[in-house]
Amino acid sequence: MATERILIVDDEETLCEVLKLNLENEGYDVDIAFSAEQALTYDLKSYSLILLDIMMGKISGIKMAKMLKEDVATADIPIIFCTARDSEDDMVMGLNLGADDYITKPYTIRNVIARVKSVLRRTANHKNHTQSIEKPNILKVEGLRLDLEFKRCTVDGEEVKLTRKEYELLAYLISHRGQICSREQILSRVWSDEVVVLDRTIDVNITRLRSKIGPYGSYIVTRSGFGYGFRD
Repeated sequence: MATERILIVDDEETLCEVLKLNLENEGYDVDIAFSAEQALTYDLKSYSLILLDIMMGKISGIKMAKMLKEDVATADIPIIFCTARDSEDDMVMGLNLGADDYITKPYTIRNVIARVKSVLRRTANHKNHTQSIEKPNILKVEGLRLDLEFKRCTVDGEEVKLTRKEYELLAYLISHRGQICSREQILSRVWSDEVVVLDRTIDVNITRLRSKIGPYGSYIVTRSGFGYGFRD
């Protein structure tokens, strides 16, 4: 899975650099913007979380947060406000805008990192709960999407041509995500209409699938002697 990306938006340059260094030490990919105006030139939808100051230049953190929440492409990006404004009214306003947390300055780096991890963990848990089934006839894992009604597979928006058995095998593995399915289970579900199935049939189709679905091929796992699965 790709490294989680964090954007820090704050006009205090030294603070930004310290936060960036410590978050990178935790394994995150971190970018900095010293104003909302600068941040809005970035590809914001690519970030896993935004740390956002409230009191900045022409565009305040509050205004930027409103813009993010009104845009369908960025509405689900978690936001943590980091600000010197510590009144209860400010905090309530920030949280009502859809912010996931609110940290008042001065704060410790340890506290910020703990809050970041907590928000990202909650976000990941929510995605894991909802992403496997977007709607009854859609299976979705990040950018990999199977339309069960029209029998289409897309990877990051691009259609991928799968054979019928490749499609059924992939749908079966995603439907049982997080489990290891035995060869017998897969054969009975995907090749139930076949009188004779060669020993290597599943292996060959798994190899083709891994190649065709690009970056998501690594999600298909092999457990020698047990079977195959699609990892969480």
